[in-house]
Amino acid sequence: MATSDDSDVREFVEELEMGDWDGEPLDCETDKAWDAIHRCLSDGTLGCGRRLSPLDMAVLGGGHHHEGDDYIVAHLRVEEVAQVAAALSDVDQVWMRRRYDRIDATEYQGVLGDEDFDYTWYWFTQVRDFYFEAAEAKRAVIFTVDQ
Repeated sequence: MATSDDSDVREFVEELEMGDWDGEPLDCETDKAWDAIHRCLSDGTLGCGRRLSPLDMAVLGGGHHHEGDDYIVAHLRVEEVAQVAAALSDVDQVWMRRRYDRIDATEYQGVLGDEDFDYTWYWFTQVRDFYFEAAEAKRAVIFTVDQ
């Protein structure tokens, strides 16, 4: 949060990714599933930084730290991570599938269907477990995507 511009943000994220900081790193990949996961957990769009609900913040975070369109850096504070973890614990595969089936195919870059849902669900479980671990460790979370 103390970074002053986009280059500072990128440098900070690179340091985290390289392990150049004090503490045990926690990380989670989502491959390209972050898009569908966010749409399922939010209002079906890719809106970000809104803090509409804990589920809405799970992927695209609450605060944003990069102005360019080519890179997203979002964060959640420690207390928000705990809220997201609690909300994610209530998400099951049936609920997620109902939300997935409502994704607007014209706005989604993937191909909707059973195979894509299975892919989305797998990565969602990784995200959910990550949030449980981050909440237990009382950690903030940073989400990045390079477009």
